[in-house]
Amino acid sequence: MGKKEKKEKRKSEGAGDGEEQTGPSYDELLKFVSVISNPLASRKLTKKLYKLTKKAQTSSKHLLRKGVKDVQKQIRKGEKGIVVMAGDTNPIDVISHMPVVCEEASISYCFTPSREALGAASGSKRPTCMLLIKPNAEYQDLFDEVNEEMKSLPMPVS
Repeated sequence: MGKKEKKEKRKSEGAGDGEEQTGPSYDELLKFVSVISNPLASRKLTKKLYKLTKKAQTSSKHLLRKGVKDVQKQIRKGEKGIVVMAGDTNPIDVISHMPVVCEEASISYCFTPSREALGAASGSKRPTCMLLIKPNAEYQDLFDEVNEEMKSLPMPVS
């Protein structure tokens, strides 16, 4: 079965290429986002982040770190990249310290509205609260584009 046949089969089954089509819409997910989830990625940036996550996950190297403990450990060891956090994490105290850790390490970060979509984009059946995406030559253009958009997001007032 070729790529075209698989794509047509997915379309006939009703599955799309984005998480928003199969689950709740972006606007519906925003209802569950915490107050401290700032800066929150736009719908367009969220799609790009999920696409970048999928590309990093399919790479054979360890370019994607999942979970609060692993991400925090990598940042403290000096790793660089992009941190993506889920805005609907409950209780929010689990990740409330990470924006400060990211700012001290000069790492770009932002929030997306859904843990489930973040977990699915990372190739897991379980929801995840946080990801660290490391740069790589395979997807460097998309990485740079997303990083610039994240830097242009309005940061919370300290």
